Amino acid sequence: MAHEFSASICEGSQVHGEAQRTEEQPYGIPDKEVPKRWDVVGLGQAMVDFSGTVGDDFLEELGLVKGTRKVVGHEERGKVLRALDGRHYKLSAGGSLSNTLVALARLGFGSSQNSAQNVAMTGSVGSDALGDFYRTKLLRANVHFLSQPVVEGTTGTVIVLTTPDAQRTMLSYQGMSSIVNFDSALANAISKSRVLVVEGYLWEINQTIEAIAQACEAARQQGVLVALTASDVSCVTRHRQQFWDVMCQSTDILFANADEARALCAFGDDSTPEQATKHLNQFCPLVSVTDGPRGSYIGLRGEVVFIPPAPCVPVDTCGAGDAYAAGVLYGLLRGVPDVKGMGDLAARVAAVVVGQQGTRLKEEAALELAESVNSLSDLLDNRIMELMGMKDEVVSERISSV
Repeated sequence: MAHEFSASICEGSQVHGEAQRTEEQPYGIPDKEVPKRWDVVGLGQAMVDFSGTVGDDFLEELGLVKGTRKVVGHEERGKVLRALDGRHYKLSAGGSLSNTLVALARLGFGSSQNSAQNVAMTGSVGSDALGDFYRTKLLRANVHFLSQPVVEGTTGTVIVLTTPDAQRTMLSYQGMSSIVNFDSALANAISKSRVLVVEGYLWEINQTIEAIAQACEAARQQGVLVALTASDVSCVTRHRQQFWDVMCQSTDILFANADEARALCAFGDDSTPEQATKHLNQFCPLVSVTDGPRGSYIGLRGEVVFIPPAPCVPVDTCGAGDAYAAGVLYGLLRGVPDVKGMGDLAARVAAVVVGQQGTRLKEEAALELAESVNSLSDLLDNRIMELMGMKDEVVSERISSV
């Protein structure tokens, strides 16, 4: 559950003095044993979310356009936080990839028939209080954060301002520590993983693009499956060629929504998600395309299967795609034997998140979902992996041996 802080506290300790690290970690990072191997390692942006409710007048005073998303600098972020002084807002370890990883970890811990799944994330945080907060929150959700903090670096943040008409205005601050490098720690994590998940938002950081390619190539050479999230349609549009380069050379699994898939294909709005899925499936073995309340599509080696939406009463659609991706990965790792079963599971995970407040799959819901999946660890029908053409002994050892 996200903590609430007054704006003045965040302003003083995390905006003006972000480069200073206190002697004691303020949030008490729990001491947990690091597993020897990982089921999934994620590579993505580590961002702390500030979420609050404001009126239209608040946005007007700051010259913000309602419903937009913009990148801000250190000074503008401080200005917004000062304006928030005296109000209450929630602070959480945010990010699309972290939503997926937390959901996956909770599904793994929710299963009584299987051992827990080992999930980790690599990224970049500063040695400030926000960086400590981010690492602590992930670890308490059983997601290990493997990257060391950047000394005197600042952690990236996203300020989410919601008006009474439910429109979100988002201000993204990349931080001084947003650049991800392909170092020995990342290479070591990949070598011990079954699946590497790369967040598409990383393409927005030019200095990180080379590291993405290196990480994906290292995974490919070592028989580690590579999953790529499209993340955002504008991001795809700006970096389409880089997406295609990585997708065609190294990617085994692609996650996108209908708009992102069309943007990747350079298709018009009149094309269907099914058409986009089929086209992308020519270049990537497993393609997952969600289409909101209309359902989703999963393409596997040229065969596209429609997945109907799971019933739910929608409360908040934010995070639905992240949850869906977690369901696909969980089904794949647990040996769900067919695409339809894997898609139905993913749709149910997404429906649970849509029917609640907040983007994170809750532990109680994860327990119920995990128990509904019949374990196939003893008699694993690995048709999905075979169809993907991953028969290499290394992959067989890391993926098939659940």
